Amino acid sequence: MAVALRCSRHLPALLYCSSFAVPRALPRAPAGCPALLLGACGQCAHQMLLTRQLATKKAKGKGQSQARVNISAALVEDIINLEETKEDMQAVVEALKEDFSRNLSVRTSPGALDHIMVMTKDGKFPLNQLGQISQKSPQLIIVNMTDFPESTAAATKAIRESGMNLNPEVDGTIIRVPVPKVTREHRENLAKLAKQSTNKSKEALRKVRSKNINQIKKFKNQVSEDTIWMLEKQIQQMTDSTTAEMDKLLAAKTKELLG
Repeated sequence: MAVALRCSRHLPALLYCSSFAVPRALPRAPAGCPALLLGACGQCAHQMLLTRQLATKKAKGKGQSQARVNISAALVEDIINLEETKEDMQAVVEALKEDFSRNLSVRTSPGALDHIMVMTKDGKFPLNQLGQISQKSPQLIIVNMTDFPESTAAATKAIRESGMNLNPEVDGTIIRVPVPKVTREHRENLAKLAKQSTNKSKEALRKVRSKNINQIKKFKNQVSEDTIWMLEKQIQQMTDSTTAEMDKLLAAKTKELLG
């Protein structure tokens, strides 16, 4: 496929023609082009050129944010796996959804404490692996640390610093966690946590984007400049789309938390 993409280097300067002009016939692909054997080299190259022509024209008239490209994943699979990129970005979104569902609820439940990370001398462990968590009453959650009594202090500290507005009380190896009343302040604190969680997810998304952009740049001497340009644009479009999805999730969660 990388060889097929190099065929676009031999195309005339159609990029600078008006998108309303009737496209001229494309020259034949160089001998040995695998896409030529499939009768697709000219067709794919013209499609890529036309995509950039239209995107550039829109960008000039409405700003760069309006430029759009749409590259077939199969066409560039030797350069980058766009399907894998999409999956990696969606994984960030799913992790944010899970965090919202598990940790950001107006009413604290035993399940909200399960994955609070506790730092022990042997490393970090989720609270539910160290203690038995149960709800004694609607106003009280109990964490029984009998199996790992030496981690009781660390677990108490982790609960207090979880950002969930919890003030645990220790009684031997039993940690009592009063469920806070649902006040306006509590709701606003949860909304702030939702914002912080979303920002962390966006940072994770930027890392996925940077990883893929760097992968594309490795081929800058092997494929045409237009191919690199369109791939980078495609990755940015995917990033923008995922960011917009996370913003919608945050807006919905904030509305739910603030009531």
